[in-house]
Amino acid sequence: MLKGFKNFIMRGNVVDLAVAVVIGAAFTALVGQFTKSFLDPMIKVITGGNEIGGKFTINDVDFDYGAFIGAIITFLLTAAVLYFLVVLPLNKYNEYRRRNEEAAAEKLSHEVELLTEIRDLLRRG
Repeated sequence: MLKGFKNFIMRGNVVDLAVAVVIGAAFTALVGQFTKSFLDPMIKVITGGNEIGGKFTINDVDFDYGAFIGAIITFLLTAAVLYFLVVLPLNKYNEYRRRNEEAAAEKLSHEVELLTEIRDLLRRG
C-alpha cells in the first residue's frame, strides 16, 4: 500500500504540479506586492493623490475603483509573465520535439524503403 503511494507521489506529473503550485504562489505574492508598492500609489497620484485617490463615495459608501484597477493590472501582468515564461517556451519546445520525431520517422521510413528494395533484389536474384 505504501509502495503504491510512493509510486504515485514520485510520478513526474505530481512533482511538476507541486513545483508549479509553489512557484505560482510565490509569483502571485511578488506581483501582489508590486501592485501594492508601485501601482496603487501611481493610481492614487493619477486619480487625485493621497488617501482619496481611486475612490468615490455615494451615500457614505466608498467605491474603491483604484483597487479594482490594480487587480486588473495584477492579473494582466501575471498572465503575461506566465505566457512568455512558461507557455511560449513550452510550445516552442513541443514544436521542436515534434519536428525531431517527424524527422526520425521520415528517416526510419526511408531506411525501411531501402531495406525493402534490398530484400526485393535478393529475392529476384
